[in-house]
Amino acid sequence: METERAQKNWRILRRSLIGVAILATLIAIFYTEEDWRGKRAWENCKRELEAKGAVLDWDKFIPATVPDDQNFFKAPGMANWFVTHHTVGSLAFTAEYKMNELGQHLDPKYPFDVASRNGSNSPVVIAGLFFTSPVSVETGLRFGDPAAGTQIRNLVKDVIGQSANGAQGLTLSAKTLSQIKPEQIRVLASSIPSSDEVVAFLNVTDVATNLGPVRIETGIDNKSFRVLLVPRPSISAADYLAWSDRAEGDFNLIREALKRPYARMDGDYTRPFEIPTPNFVMTRALAQTLDQRTKCYLLLGQPEKALNELTLLNDSRRLLEGAPTGEPMTLVAAMINVAITGLYVNTIADGFQRQAWQEPQLIVLQEQLAGINLVPSVVQAFAAKPAAECRTLETTSIRNFMFMPYAPAGGRSAWQKIRDLRFHTFDLVPQGWIYQNMATVARLDARQFDGFDAENGTILPDKVEDWKNEAEKFKSHLSPYTFVAVIGLPDLTRAVQILAYNQTLVNEGRIVCALERYHLAHGEYPETLDALVPQFIEKLPHDIISGPPSQGSGATSQPLHYRRTDNGKFLLYSIGWNETDDGGQISEDRKIGDWVWKN
Repeated sequence: METERAQKNWRILRRSLIGVAILATLIAIFYTEEDWRGKRAWENCKRELEAKGAVLDWDKFIPATVPDDQNFFKAPGMANWFVTHHTVGSLAFTAEYKMNELGQHLDPKYPFDVASRNGSNSPVVIAGLFFTSPVSVETGLRFGDPAAGTQIRNLVKDVIGQSANGAQGLTLSAKTLSQIKPEQIRVLASSIPSSDEVVAFLNVTDVATNLGPVRIETGIDNKSFRVLLVPRPSISAADYLAWSDRAEGDFNLIREALKRPYARMDGDYTRPFEIPTPNFVMTRALAQTLDQRTKCYLLLGQPEKALNELTLLNDSRRLLEGAPTGEPMTLVAAMINVAITGLYVNTIADGFQRQAWQEPQLIVLQEQLAGINLVPSVVQAFAAKPAAECRTLETTSIRNFMFMPYAPAGGRSAWQKIRDLRFHTFDLVPQGWIYQNMATVARLDARQFDGFDAENGTILPDKVEDWKNEAEKFKSHLSPYTFVAVIGLPDLTRAVQILAYNQTLVNEGRIVCALERYHLAHGEYPETLDALVPQFIEKLPHDIISGPPSQGSGATSQPLHYRRTDNGKFLLYSIGWNETDDGGQISEDRKIGDWVWKN
């Protein structure tokens, strides 16, 4: 009996061992097959794309060393202020804003505290309205006369003074609340109007100010009225400049450092997702502070000082561009550069709306705008992306790659790794699947360039949308060959749309500088843009959105649209993302309508 039981157990064990051996063999065959298949797919992909000009070797994106005395980041203080060293997933860089000296000087807490204290529910008297019989006075502002209403509103605006919205959300004012001196206004009327009649006559809702709402109330004697401002939080231009002047020494150091032609950060570039990066928090804080200082000087009627701050804002973009090669350019750095450029151009536009810029500033601004071409840096970022992702996939364990965005700054503890079964699941992935994902990344990223027409210097929205649709298909049909690749898919449509819009602002800004110079010389705007060439602009920039080719023309680049308007101004616009001329119609959705310069 014991012998039979032992033999039975042995047969079970032997069959189990044979089953395990067969299973192990099948698994080995599966891994061998998948690894071979994946490696071959990746090699074929590399040959195919490199033959078309793609660069998939990350080493070719590593910047060469440069002389220290010509390197911006080797100037005193610059590396400490503007370089971030961290591993992917680490949030350490967010603390650097408060840690370094420049960050402390630019910390906006104090201006916001001042603005908050200035906000009050206590109204400030802007003007007093006193009504007089027209019999006793022959001339003056007459109640009911629209021209008189307009004149009174303009007086009210002058008393309040100009204001501006700063980049950090601060409201900047030309005056402090204590500097507002109420205007005493006499109005001719046969009888004392009612409060409702006065409100209807003055229409104070037309008094555009972001310092607070304007209202009218009856005086004590019921024969006079008061125009009141209910102030919102704001800080005066003089107070903001006095506070931010403490960073003037820092600004001068940055200006001096920017005279150096190169901008290469020290660090290990062999691991793409751990390379040193510009401190985006600091570059943004610097740009926002300079934007607000520029607007303060404009509010105070000092355009030359405003230009000095605006020039530094524009020059500071070099920190993000890795001059002069632009390698390696990350998509994040490229898009922050795009955003800061948009801030720069909108600040220029603010000066136009205030009629603050004069000929000397216009010439400098036009030259600065002519030197801005955002497209190459974004294209460079797209070109580096597949090389960076493929190098990382090839040299980093798949589990670490999958958990990079969620890794805490200090790394995971051993116990956390053991408890998180997901962390170990990816250890079972065949290397061949990684190669298949690398091929997917490279092929899909190669399609990005269909949205750029390098020969004509234009962007093709329909091609960008095609790429987005293809990317969505990958996301909705995951497979072992795509599940890693889709993690790194950016919102290309939005990124390129912002790029196109901000470069359009740059191109329009160049033309507007020339238009304003023409206006200063001739007292009116030209009938056509061609009248600007060559005296006021050497060459007119074209619309970065191609649109359909002109009939009988093979060219895809089109001019920006322009016409004079009946109010003595002009309309200048791009056909926008929908590639359709909507006659200058503006929409909050940038995918619809035209991209119009606001003047």
